[in-house]
Amino acid sequence: MGKKIPLWQCILIILVMIGLLMWSILMDNGGEPHIALILAASFAGILACLNGWKWAYLEQGMLAAINRSMQACLILSVVGCMIASWMACGCIPSMMYYGIKIISPKVFLLTAAVLCSIVSLATGSSWSTAGSMGVALIGVGTALGFPVPMTAGAVISGAYFGDKMSPMSDTTNLAPAMAGATLFGHIKHMVYTTGTSLVIALVAFTVMGFMHASNSTPDLSVINAITDFITASSYIGVVTLIPPVFVIVAVACKLPAIPSLIGGVFIGVPLFWLNEDALNRVYDDGIVHNIFNTLNNGISMGNEDQIAVIANGSEEIEGVLGELSGLLSGSGMQGMFWTISIILSAMCFGGIVDCTGVMGTFAGLLLKVAKGRGGLVLATELMCLFVNATCCDQYLALVIPGRMFKEKFEDMKLRPENLSRALEDCGTITSNFFPWNTCGATMRSFLGLPDSSYIPYAILNWLNPVVSVTFGYTGITMTKLTDEEYAKILEQREEEKKQAMAALEA
Repeated sequence: MGKKIPLWQCILIILVMIGLLMWSILMDNGGEPHIALILAASFAGILACLNGWKWAYLEQGMLAAINRSMQACLILSVVGCMIASWMACGCIPSMMYYGIKIISPKVFLLTAAVLCSIVSLATGSSWSTAGSMGVALIGVGTALGFPVPMTAGAVISGAYFGDKMSPMSDTTNLAPAMAGATLFGHIKHMVYTTGTSLVIALVAFTVMGFMHASNSTPDLSVINAITDFITASSYIGVVTLIPPVFVIVAVACKLPAIPSLIGGVFIGVPLFWLNEDALNRVYDDGIVHNIFNTLNNGISMGNEDQIAVIANGSEEIEGVLGELSGLLSGSGMQGMFWTISIILSAMCFGGIVDCTGVMGTFAGLLLKVAKGRGGLVLATELMCLFVNATCCDQYLALVIPGRMFKEKFEDMKLRPENLSRALEDCGTITSNFFPWNTCGATMRSFLGLPDSSYIPYAILNWLNPVVSVTFGYTGITMTKLTDEEYAKILEQREEEKKQAMAALEA
């Protein structure tokens, strides 16, 4: 253990990290953040060592942070295989085809948000929802003429609503654990802020859908060309929807996420033979020789010859089909390692600033300026946002502020559900705003976006923290502890202090 890192050095660490990321992403011709994060971690490590922190301790901090992200990395790898499997068996093309045929453009954004909410509630995972339903909806939205960032915003809004409200979600269990609340008390308390935000977001998506549909009516010839291209590229049938149904049912039955996703991968494999004609155009040596290759390296179902035939000389249709062709491909497990490497790089930086107390320094500053009930909620959510941006991990964005602000909420006689709700209203839901955060990198990878241009359209995600702070200042649903409950908390604190002193003496 070293000495406390001075405030000016803490600020310098954050400024260097921001500067390197801005240079890498904005200045270096759209460069990538991996090396910037490693350099930022190196700078933070050097300053920590100059303040007496041993390298072995810093290394353990990094490894602990990486260990927290290992489940996310495993899920990413499996989802990469799953997307490739579902693409090869015709599942995702079928979802796109039926979506184009059934969903009206006027209610497309509304439908996308609702569908993703339902799937995410059932699975407890925004990642699984975006990696399956989200991929198909991006294709449907493109076919209906919606910009990809707009569709992605609706997908992410729905996916994160379900993730927050599902009792099977890891963050939904972690937040009340940090605050000292019960799981279902926490979910019930979130209904007020998250439910209000969802209603407003759905109204906004409905208005946006009607406005977009009235301003740009889809050309039927283009729509027909798109459906012809999908059917020419892959087998279309209801039976191909068995894998996603299995995953939803498996996770809803409380089976672990990773085995459920692996089941979704391999249930899709026998369905490859339904898609034999299309796959024979992709492979020269048959399906059997390429099953592992498909899951590992991915597959692309569309090709230029099909585009040329269906476009029949129309440059407009050829351009649309060219864009759609990219959506009829899955990059497999290997395609996810770009994202995994961002996560590992980010965890190196996040682990150092967490274990050396840099985050605690900033939390202390916010506690000093947190005045009143509303100021406390605002300070908590600002800390969640700050940790998401600097520690690059949504779990830390729940753990660190939860640990720092718990006693402050108790001293204001606010029930623990108020803290757990504030943690999720910002910590969980804004994690995808930063491209170098585990969630931001994942959403961009799944939905095929080069940047975070979906943020203005992810209405639920930026509106929820605003609603939460508003409730904090107005006192709406900010429930109070009784005198007896507060007295028990004070007794528990005294007991914990005695135990800590006894441990030190021993």
